[in-house]
Amino acid sequence: MEYFQYSAHRFDWLEKVLLKSVARSLVLFVVVAFWSIAGGPGASLAQQTAPNAAPVANTQPDTVEASGLQKTQALLTEVRKQLDRMQANANASNAEDFQLAELKAQADDLAGQVDKSIAELRQRVEQIQARLKEIGEPPAQGQPPEATVVTEERKKLQSEKAAITASVTEASQVSTAVKTLSNNITEKRRRLFSDTLLKHTELSPAVFADAGQAFLDEVEAFRITIAGWAKFAWKFKKLSLLAALILSVGSGLLFLAGGHRLFGRLMKRNLADENPLYTARLSYAFWSMIVETLSLTAFLITTFFFLLSFNVLRPDVTPIVGAIFGFIWLVYFVEKLTEALLSPRYPAWRLMRLSNSGAKELRWFVLSLAVLNGLDFVLGRISESLNSPVSITIVKSLTLAVLQGSILIAISFLKPVMNDNKDPEAPGRHWPRFFPSLLRVMGIALIFAVMTGYVGLARFFSTQIVLTGAVIVTMYIGILSGKSVGKQGAFAKTVAGRFLVERHKLGEVTLDQIGLAAGLGIYAVAFIFGVPLILLTWGFQIQDIQSAAYRLFTQISIGNINISLVGILVGVLFFLAGYVVTRWTQGWIDRNVMARSQVDPGVRNSVKTGIGYLGVGFAVVVGVSAAGINLSSLALVASALSVGIGFGLQNIVSNFVSGLILLVERPFKVGDHVVTGATEGIVKRISVRATEIETFRKQSIIVPNSDLINAAVGNWTHRNRIQRSEVQVSVSYDSDPQRVMDLLLDIINQVPQVLRNPEPHVEFLRFGGSSLDFEMRFHLADMSDGMTVRNNVRIEILKRFREEGIEIPYPHQDVNISGPIRAMLVPREPETPKERAAEAPASAPKTEPKPDAKPA
Repeated sequence: MEYFQYSAHRFDWLEKVLLKSVARSLVLFVVVAFWSIAGGPGASLAQQTAPNAAPVANTQPDTVEASGLQKTQALLTEVRKQLDRMQANANASNAEDFQLAELKAQADDLAGQVDKSIAELRQRVEQIQARLKEIGEPPAQGQPPEATVVTEERKKLQSEKAAITASVTEASQVSTAVKTLSNNITEKRRRLFSDTLLKHTELSPAVFADAGQAFLDEVEAFRITIAGWAKFAWKFKKLSLLAALILSVGSGLLFLAGGHRLFGRLMKRNLADENPLYTARLSYAFWSMIVETLSLTAFLITTFFFLLSFNVLRPDVTPIVGAIFGFIWLVYFVEKLTEALLSPRYPAWRLMRLSNSGAKELRWFVLSLAVLNGLDFVLGRISESLNSPVSITIVKSLTLAVLQGSILIAISFLKPVMNDNKDPEAPGRHWPRFFPSLLRVMGIALIFAVMTGYVGLARFFSTQIVLTGAVIVTMYIGILSGKSVGKQGAFAKTVAGRFLVERHKLGEVTLDQIGLAAGLGIYAVAFIFGVPLILLTWGFQIQDIQSAAYRLFTQISIGNINISLVGILVGVLFFLAGYVVTRWTQGWIDRNVMARSQVDPGVRNSVKTGIGYLGVGFAVVVGVSAAGINLSSLALVASALSVGIGFGLQNIVSNFVSGLILLVERPFKVGDHVVTGATEGIVKRISVRATEIETFRKQSIIVPNSDLINAAVGNWTHRNRIQRSEVQVSVSYDSDPQRVMDLLLDIINQVPQVLRNPEPHVEFLRFGGSSLDFEMRFHLADMSDGMTVRNNVRIEILKRFREEGIEIPYPHQDVNISGPIRAMLVPREPETPKERAAEAPASAPKTEPKPDAKPA
């Protein structure tokens, strides 16, 4: 009897999972991610303490001097009072698990406040030590005395340091006591959980005999209770009952209509499609299950809320109605989950490769498990409300647990897996390897536990099979959905992807990036909702989850370093805001100030780049400060990196400094025509590491800035774009040089791009080997016109020379060969008849005609 009364309190979390946790599941993300951050376990003690506990005064010190000491002492006094009350409550014999969880959250909150006060006082001690080091030691004997002001300041600082040290020691003792209490509460909760599950109950024939008679009495008592409440509600609370039902039905229908309004397209399936996309099947399964389940949730919660608000429910009926509502929700949720996952009537929309017969059988078995588990909870709540004997609860739980174990064993013998021919109508195959053995072990273990008297363990185990299994399957569907949406090219085929393409004309790459982000978001939602629900089903309290979430978001300790995810997120947001403002400022100044002032493009680029570096640097500083990182601690990191910078990163630092010099000194700017080494081209971009030069063949050359600083760089457009051009001309020796010079000057003076100051002129350069050589020299306002002007001038020269009869000679040379070389190269003529006769056969052999030859 004592065990089951105790067990009923211990398993009070089950009611929260079945009914109250339904409401929490709707706002769990807000509770965990926002409420716990804003208030959570760190909220004021007035919200966390028991009703008879006085709230702790504001413990946030305004200063870290005398007022800080006073506030620390006030905090320690209040914490000691709270600690005494909490120890008394924790040591109470009737303390329940959720009460202990609340006490632990309060203890952790107190410890956090005390530790924060200690950290502030120690920071003040560091300031005092630094000041004492600046003042120095008192003068030794024989040395000149110091100023009275300095002596008084040293004494004051030493006195304050002693007081703070004593206060820190006292606060450390209090913090240790609070943390010890928190650890003791955790250990007590662990023992309570273990004792509840492993409590042994003796099963005897007398227990079953008592349970039979008690069951009949309980049925009659239940009938009388429900009939009396119904008569009371209809006679005295008719209008309130009808109003509660109308409002709850309206809220459920409103939620359902809103869900169909927002996600209606995702909840429709084309039954004519024999091979729908996997993303479409997942989308239908997820949204149809979520929207319809949440609609029922809204209906049940509002019904229960309005019935309580209108005083329709009596205290003896309230837990029974709550348990029935939880039972309805559980069965409906499992039914929608199996319908979405197994789809017995529509094989094409099935998410698992099961045969039709296997899907139907598996669905009924799973629903039976849910019904039996819900009945166990409802019947237990009825027995508790009607003060029925413990024996009836034992027999009920034993019977239902045996049935659940038998169903698990029966499921292991099914053949639901689709055959290799992929025909859903064909008989299926057995489960994959090891899965049937796992089901049989679970079923046998459940039956064995309840038959040996461990009823509490059996009830807990059967509950986890249904609830944890349902949550895990839901998470699995969400993970599959995220994986499917995140695949390359998959998001473009979804409804959202097609809408974005039609509305915003997004490209394939952008859609893939959005799909990847959407997939990661689905993963996050699945885990954020699923993991807390699993923890709730396993006996964790809301306070435990809130405390864990608070520590996760605000107090991640790595050695002596504390990292806050919230602080990091805030820092990232500040950095992004600063980055966006910087880019906007760059564009605004460039478009509205520099462009209107007709500033040189190189100057515009330097100003824009400088603003960008200053803005990004400022955004980094603000972001790091907002993240809660002490900038002074970065000095250690900088000193450690200085060694690496001096050796491995010296080239990078050299290029960085050189880039800053180039931006400030501006030996060349964007758009300049430069020559450095074998590279010649137009400067396109100057960054802090390298400069981009585009050659005239449109090849981009990335030159490190240090090379441009340390090497000679020719800049054709450093001060202006004026350039001298030359055109060389050669004429024959028969031409009149003065006439040629006058003609060339006449030609060049007719070109509009040629400057008149400096004046163009023609130089008579030299007497060539076969020509007279001249050179035209003239200046252009823009060197980019040089190629065009020179081409046109050459064409005009050729035309005018032809009209004037001036010849442009070909280069030629006369070679005279004499002496021995001539004798070697030119054959000697035969001088005597004998010599000619000797050479005749070789030169002209004679042939006699044959006798039988016919004349041609």
